[in-house]
Amino acid sequence: MQTKSKLNTKTLAVCAMLCAMAFALTAVSHFLLPPLLPAAPWLKFDPKDVILVIGGLLLGPLPALAVTLVTSLLEMLTFSETGWIGLVMNVVQSAAFILPASILYSRRRSLTSAVTGLLFGVAFMTGVMLLWNAFLTPLYMGAPREAVIAMLVPVFLPFNAIKGGLNAAITLLLYKPLVSALRAAKLLPAQASGKQKSVTLINLLIAVVIAGVCIAVLLILRHG
Repeated sequence: MQTKSKLNTKTLAVCAMLCAMAFALTAVSHFLLPPLLPAAPWLKFDPKDVILVIGGLLLGPLPALAVTLVTSLLEMLTFSETGWIGLVMNVVQSAAFILPASILYSRRRSLTSAVTGLLFGVAFMTGVMLLWNAFLTPLYMGAPREAVIAMLVPVFLPFNAIKGGLNAAITLLLYKPLVSALRAAKLLPAQASGKQKSVTLINLLIAVVIAGVCIAVLLILRHG
């Protein structure tokens, strides 16, 4: 019983740290980062999904969803200007990205499962956000639904695909360092692995490929 209580306390501590990190990244992206696409200056890259999906890989889907909800609530109550609509869209978008990776990885903890889940999460989130933008964006933009639907393929689809791809690449780069830091703080159990260096190198190579494709597409869209 004491061991279980200690594990629950550590899980709560990790969730609190992830919430703080995700909220800080959201604030930085909101105030400092430029828009990805000139055609949609209100759409900015938000890296908080990196922290949220790492939480999903570490703790599983339900804790990751809890962190997602708390982070989105904090955003709505502080600097967000989109109110409850922004809250709903943030939760739906992040959940669509983090659930595939966290579910697949919880069933089989391997690099292949993590990468497959992340890529599937990018595709799933992009498709889900096309539907949600068609449904909710006219409500807070005050624009005709036909005008928003006309923006789905040229604006919302590439934005969400590039955003998801970059977050997937950054996740592969930061997962090992963040896990190592949490283990050093004794918030996660130590885990020795003889394949750690090779796996880290593979992470790096996959991340570079994904990020390179996203950046190339972004440059084409911005200057094409």
